Amino acid sequence: MAFVRFNPIASGRARRRTGAALAVLGGALVLAVVVVNDAPGPRRTADRPPAADQLLPPPAAPHPTPSAEPTLPAAPPPADLPVVDYGPAPRGFPRDPTPMSTVRLGEGLRPIRRVAAYDAPGGRPRALLAPTISGVPVTMPIVARRAGWVAVLLPSANRTIGWVPPGPWSTTELRDLVVVVRRTHRLHWYRDDRLVRSWPVSVGTSATPTPLGRTFILGRSTLPGRVYADTEVFALGAVPDEPNSVPSGLRGAHIGLHAWYDARQLGRDNSNGCIRIARKAQELLLAELPPGTELLVLDRFSAPERLSGVGPVPVAAR
Repeated sequence: MAFVRFNPIASGRARRRTGAALAVLGGALVLAVVVVNDAPGPRRTADRPPAADQLLPPPAAPHPTPSAEPTLPAAPPPADLPVVDYGPAPRGFPRDPTPMSTVRLGEGLRPIRRVAAYDAPGGRPRALLAPTISGVPVTMPIVARRAGWVAVLLPSANRTIGWVPPGPWSTTELRDLVVVVRRTHRLHWYRDDRLVRSWPVSVGTSATPTPLGRTFILGRSTLPGRVYADTEVFALGAVPDEPNSVPSGLRGAHIGLHAWYDARQLGRDNSNGCIRIARKAQELLLAELPPGTELLVLDRFSAPERLSGVGPVPVAAR
């Protein structure tokens, strides 16, 4: 698998990108990361089938009905509040209330300036969310809304959310969901809740398992060597559940989704925790999936042709 760390680089590719540095679990310790900035919409080429949006009418707007609850005020954040970056996220944030939910998260939050993340609506500020991590623009899926606040999946933490009050941020539509099933070794790609494609994958061993639950795509990295089939890797928001289970030189890096040179090795538990896929499949996902796309890792999943619908689901007051 590939773990990713951010470092500034320059890109000569035609697509507009922001350079950064990422460290990925696998054969390489430091990898050049290229993250799509305002990635263009899906496109069709002669060597692959049309994506789902070219076959189906556009979905209804994903925004949920506004809550009637009054907006709770936000306590001013202290000046020394830490900033969420590529290292381990600060402690004190709540757990994702439904980390295994197959309801697609239809919106992402993009900070315009630094904004505080709290442990609850009207609660205690725990950290700052910046527009970028080491220069890479960040889009975090919105998982819940309550009292004028939104909860987002946090980067650099597994199954953890932060609550954000109204402030300097914008939202963007998220149309895709990637589901990875550890027991069947399959990856299923959904767009607008319709199944587009499925492929075999390899996942982590019992000593270095691929973390369960929902996370999201942070960005892209270039991996050296033929084992990665000369394709880029997706760096995810997830990190190893057991940091000490990986070699010391790879600690602090993130889980990745990447191609593998030998398709005969797919369909097994044989990675350090990353998700390995065939080259052609990775090339298609790289062309179609923007930063912020939700990725869900489960042990069991029936892979229906259509999912139930878009989220987020509001969280009731406790």
